[in-house]
Amino acid sequence: AGVEIAEVLAFSGGRIHPRTVIGRGRLQRVALAAMRRGADVAIFDIDLKPAQARAFEDMTGLKAIDRTQLILDIFAQRARSRDGKLQVELAQLKYSLPRLTEEDAGLSRLVGGIGGRGPGETVLEIGRRRARSRIRHLENEIQKLSRQRSVRRRRRIRLGLPVLSIIGYTNAGKSTLLNALTESRIDTADQMFVTLDTTSRRLRFPKQGDVIITDTVGFIRDLPPDLIAAFKATLEELSEADLLLHVVDASDPHLERKMDAVGRVLADLELNAIPRLVVFNKADIGEQPLLQSLCNRFEGIAVSALKRQGLDNLLAAAEKLLNR
Repeated sequence: AGVEIAEVLAFSGGRIHPRTVIGRGRLQRVALAAMRRGADVAIFDIDLKPAQARAFEDMTGLKAIDRTQLILDIFAQRARSRDGKLQVELAQLKYSLPRLTEEDAGLSRLVGGIGGRGPGETVLEIGRRRARSRIRHLENEIQKLSRQRSVRRRRRIRLGLPVLSIIGYTNAGKSTLLNALTESRIDTADQMFVTLDTTSRRLRFPKQGDVIITDTVGFIRDLPPDLIAAFKATLEELSEADLLLHVVDASDPHLERKMDAVGRVLADLELNAIPRLVVFNKADIGEQPLLQSLCNRFEGIAVSALKRQGLDNLLAAAEKLLNR
């Protein structure tokens, strides 16, 4: 997100305080650390309730950012297409709607009754009404784009072309793999959520002939519900896939935990029935004995998309699964 990390504080073993997230002693510790480091923002690796964020800010003088807010900010920076921008804005509005607060108590509606009515709608109520109106508009626009994608999918089905969808945890190298397989030039970077929009390309298999291969938005553990709802139209592409290529960063020490996170997202989207081929990417920097063990355990294929190694084995394995 472009934020410079001043210090990381781990608070484990204690329950989350219902009002201020962390207890008074820890609040003091955070405030002192912020003063010492010159920090003005506290980022939490959990989701905060609106009242908790406000109480924390009042007691520490720091701006509180929770996990969902941080992910939404990164998505907003990465959105390029109209579809991606609409979906990010929708998720942001749904997140912020319950967090709209009345800054000036003098504007609040007075107690009802003749002679005691307030000045009409408050600034807060106008803000909420506009937000709800914008949410409805965005949902309609996204629905239109979803229908257009549905027409394109039906056209592909009529052509009888099998569809492969590349999935995986964010920053596993999905777009790099698509570029390597199809000689494309999709934007890639060593960053999270570089790809937000679904990209489709044609790919020729040795025996099968042409197939369609698509790249989708990267997954992450505990994907915020508002994001799943906003990107559901994009993720619908996965439901039409004949085969899922689950790309895993072979050099990641937490790869099994991330594989489980991807599995949970697929389960939430009811896509577990689609055949899956695990592709261990970045094999050129992974430990070879461990890599071989993982390939044997998950019946996977090791490749290096960046160095274009192992792609023939991947195509052969994918074609074999499609024929089956």
